Amino acid sequence: MALLIDRARDDAPALVLAHGAGAPMDSGFLQRLSELLCELGINVGRFEFPYMVERRLNGKKRPPNRQSELIQAWHAALAMAKQEFNGPVFIGGKSLGGRMAAVLAADSNVPGVICFGYPFHPPAKPDKLRVDTLQHLPCETLIIQGTLDKLGDRQEVTGYALPENIALQWLEDGDHDFKPRVRSGYSQEQHIATAARAAADFIVSTAVRSLT
Repeated sequence: MALLIDRARDDAPALVLAHGAGAPMDSGFLQRLSELLCELGINVGRFEFPYMVERRLNGKKRPPNRQSELIQAWHAALAMAKQEFNGPVFIGGKSLGGRMAAVLAADSNVPGVICFGYPFHPPAKPDKLRVDTLQHLPCETLIIQGTLDKLGDRQEVTGYALPENIALQWLEDGDHDFKPRVRSGYSQEQHIATAARAAADFIVSTAVRSLT
């Protein structure tokens, strides 16, 4: 395993990002998000789960690994990041990667978690909720979600009664990849930029509070 690094400065706080179920760590979404976070003064490290590494090697699509294997990969990536970065290390990710970061946070000493498009339920299955992990998170958490996300839209999520240590940042008309409809007047680039600013603000403010 290796981390793909975007470095702002040596003493900056860092965010380790995991990819979603279908796209790699250098997808257009994560590449742009990482660039913007770095411009905002946040170090970023990205990594890939074993199934995505295998797909990169042989070109064949594979389903995600079992959760235990995903968490094992997350532990390894976090350990590498703590060796690589001098500042506080936050964890997060896109969709599946963010959900696994939330699972990891339950037994890892991290200051905060950021989820970019949290999969609150599988597509078209709103009754199969994935909120148990969120109910027991021990740290500050930010979820950045499109209001039209089919894996948890604003109307659905506002009814979940999430704990007070979870903050929600809504992106108007955004889908699971933060892409809005043309008629909305927004663009995916705008929403990714908003997400990056919200994440950077969350990291800086949470890091400062952890020192007091």
